[in-house]
Parts: sequence; structure tokens; C-alpha cells
Amino acid sequence: MKENDPLQIKSVKRKTLANQVIEQIIDLLLSEQLKAGDKLPSEMELMEMLHVSRPVLREALSSLEALGIINRKTKEGTFFSTKVGSEPFKIMLALSVGDIDNVIEIRLTHELGLVGLAAEKISELELKKLSENIEEMEQTNEDYTEIDREFHRIIAYSGSNSLTEGMIDPILNMYDKTLENIALKDRSKSKTVQQHKDIYHALLNRDPIEAYRSMYNHLDHVRDRIGRSVEDRRIN
Repeated sequence: MKENDPLQIKSVKRKTLANQVIEQIIDLLLSEQLKAGDKLPSEMELMEMLHVSRPVLREALSSLEALGIINRKTKEGTFFSTKVGSEPFKIMLALSVGDIDNVIEIRLTHELGLVGLAAEKISELELKKLSENIEEMEQTNEDYTEIDREFHRIIAYSGSNSLTEGMIDPILNMYDKTLENIALKDRSKSKTVQQHKDIYHALLNRDPIEAYRSMYNHLDHVRDRIGRSVEDRRIN
């Protein structure tokens, strides 16, 4: 799109006006008329282009802001976000809360892809953080859930990809929320530490295949423990 070309946007019908406004604004991104970080037209301009009232437009903009798609800055205007927010992903995951199989599968599919990417892109600083994280888990005598979570978060962020950054925390949060009332069987810190070490060494060697294999072994072990714990709870 050339800099001075007028934006192509449709006027909307009265039915579900706010939803139609949302669709038209998002279409500015999908059609590449505007890009992430670009400033949207003013409220007055959008009202004229869409043929809607100020309350309808503001309702739509508030929804878009809540979803992390736009940012409204006082005296500066409204801008498309520069990277994907986690709110839409949180909403989608919220619909699956309590569905253990779905939550485990989304974690498997997401993290197996991330660890392969990490093997290619992880920095020396991030490798150092992983090593320190493993050492911290080995030494603690308390609950190590948050240390475990941080290990997976470091790997996710090492890919330097704004899409994955917006997804990993909602996945881990929903995973913890789903399992908070399940007493996991056979939780062995030493086994978890060893599995984390296997993942770390694969990343250290920049070996995406071994990193994938090690992460799969780790998450599959967790899946097995969860399955046995859930079955015991059903029996009892």
C-alpha cells in the first residue's frame, strides 16, 4: 500500500454494529493496509468512514484494547499493538479449563515446537539462566513448581518470537489451574532435574532433534503421572 492511498474500509449495518466495527478494524491489518504499530485514524475519521456513532466506535475500541489488539495513548491516538498479546489466547484456553487431556496436548504441541526453535536461537545468557535454574531446583527443599515453570518460560522466550511470548504464560497458567486439585503421583524432583539437564545439554549442543526428544520424554512422563493420578482419584 502506498503512503498516500486512502484506506479501504466498508461502512457497517446497524445490526451488531460494534462487532462489525471490530471486524473492519482488524481487516485493516489482515489486508495489510496498516501494520503492527501503525496509528489508526482518529475517532472522528473512523466514525465518518464506518458511518457509526461515537458510542458504538468506543465500544468496539474498548473491546479491541481489552484483547490487546490496540493501544490507546492519551493525546497521541490509537495504535495497533506491536506484538501479539496473550488475552485472546487466555480466553480460548479458559474454555478448556478442567479438560485435562486438551490442556496437556496444547502444552505438548506448543513446547515441542519451542524447544526446537530454542536449539537454533538460544543465547549464551539464556543458557546460563537455564543452568542456574537447574542448580536452584537441585538445592531447594521447598516446592519447586515456580522454578520448574521458569525453566520452560526461559526456553519459550529464547526464540525471540513475539507470538510465542504471548502464549507460553497462558498455557502454563491454565496447566497449573487445571491440575491444582490433583495430587500428582510419583513426583520425583531428582527425575525432573535429570530431564531438565537432558534438555539443557541438547540446547547447549544446538541439537534440535535431541532437544525435541528430551522435551517429549519430559512432558510425556508428566502426562503419564497425571493420567495415573486422575485414574486413582476416579477410583477413590
